[in-house]
Amino acid sequence: MAMTLRLTEEENRRLAELAAAEGRSKQEVVRSALAERWARQQKEQRLDDVMQRVLPRYRGLLERLGPA
Repeated sequence: MAMTLRLTEEENRRLAELAAAEGRSKQEVVRSALAERWARQQKEQRLDDVMQRVLPRYRGLLERLGPA
């Protein structure tokens, strides 16, 4: 699917610099950044899910230990 990405001149300059430094196209740099951000968001969501299940179980212990 095609998409138009509107960047400021400064953003376009930075993207071009990154692409040149990495020897990749600007499109490849953007796609890589998207994939990395998506993976980070998924990891954060999994951690949040685990914390929602685990914290209630250990709430009493954590309260007895007090603030760190």
